[in-house]
Amino acid sequence: MRHFHPLAALTLAMLLSACGAEKDTAQARGPDPEMPTPDRGLLPTMKIAEPVAWGDQKPTVPEGYSVTAIATDLKIPRQSLVLPNGDILVAEGRGGSAAQLKPKDVIASYIKAQGNTRVKGGNRLTLLRDADGDGKYELQTVFADNLNAPYGLAYADGKIYVANQDALVRFDYADGQTKADSPPSTVTELPSEINHHWTKSLAISPDGRFLYVGIGSNSNITERGMEVEVDRARVWQIDAQTGAHKPYATGLRNPTALKIQPGTGQLWAVVNERDELGPDLVPDYLTSVREGAFYGWPYSYWGQNVDTRAQPQNPEKVASATKPDYSLGSHVAALGVDFSLPAMGEKFAEGVFVGEHGSWNRDNPVGYKVIFVPFSDGRAAGEPIDFATGFRGTDGKTRGRPVGVTVDPRGALIIADDLSNTVWRVTRNK
Repeated sequence: MRHFHPLAALTLAMLLSACGAEKDTAQARGPDPEMPTPDRGLLPTMKIAEPVAWGDQKPTVPEGYSVTAIATDLKIPRQSLVLPNGDILVAEGRGGSAAQLKPKDVIASYIKAQGNTRVKGGNRLTLLRDADGDGKYELQTVFADNLNAPYGLAYADGKIYVANQDALVRFDYADGQTKADSPPSTVTELPSEINHHWTKSLAISPDGRFLYVGIGSNSNITERGMEVEVDRARVWQIDAQTGAHKPYATGLRNPTALKIQPGTGQLWAVVNERDELGPDLVPDYLTSVREGAFYGWPYSYWGQNVDTRAQPQNPEKVASATKPDYSLGSHVAALGVDFSLPAMGEKFAEGVFVGEHGSWNRDNPVGYKVIFVPFSDGRAAGEPIDFATGFRGTDGKTRGRPVGVTVDPRGALIIADDLSNTVWRVTRNK
């Protein structure tokens, strides 16, 4: 059991008492959520995950499905990639180097850390193989190490691409290979100053020509100044051959996962929005990412809702802000997304799975699960469906925290759990 330092606990209690009690309000989810009045306090209400081991428990999945741990004792698994032969690559690591600016940042950072794994990040790619197709991955081996907080993964034309926190790199890959033959080559360097948000998400166009990298902001709401936000809070489009890059879309505070929609080639993202406007603002979201579009950060949220904390104000940018497609609810911390396939079953055939890492700044926690957002005519439609739950139990204890989600074409959902350092595999029962 973990205990807070007495000084930190006392300080936190004093700050929370100044914030007032949190209202038990429902999370607005879907394409047209209601935006409540901002509720600013000295420090956001905090309820941190209390980690415990899974023991003989495991996540809860829908009737007719089974879940199995296919890899354990990893070193902070984040995102995964299913290779053409069915092998799975898992990116493991921990990044970031942002200094805390204010006493409340120091306190909040300390408290949040209590709900995360204490394992040191692996800075590596681990390969998992199920050679006989029985659902048991008997091979678990290091494909490549000495990376710098790897996160996003993509594959095309015999190349494995990895988004480290400071550079997009690639490995040559032959079908069935279990270890990289040489260190990776650099496609292009990525913005890495401060790295308040260090995760670099990654997707690749269907023809392998372009890579898309999500780059998070260097602050919550520009408190470090706009000069450190150059090339942040956006998605880059990168030429896979030359490394030449350009802004593809901007104003996305922290685009934590990217995916290309099958059949359309449309880029989609899940985005973590800003904090400290209350427990029910601002909604994290799922959205198509339109070339040249601006999504509001830092000047506004969910279209034209002005954030007065951003100085100086910019009415022109606010007027141009594109409204996202689908609210996931505030503070769910969506960190994974992938499009489903018919092999996942009729109910889950068309839509996306989203991995929600879970809130830290609500008295009533949200997230800590994998949801399914149904699609109709290529767009998000309808209420989200819980797909994998139980990561935070009814006892208030947290056994796991979902990050990346990856659909295996053979009919399985791969879930990276960076608290228990496990990779889960969910399949339909035969």
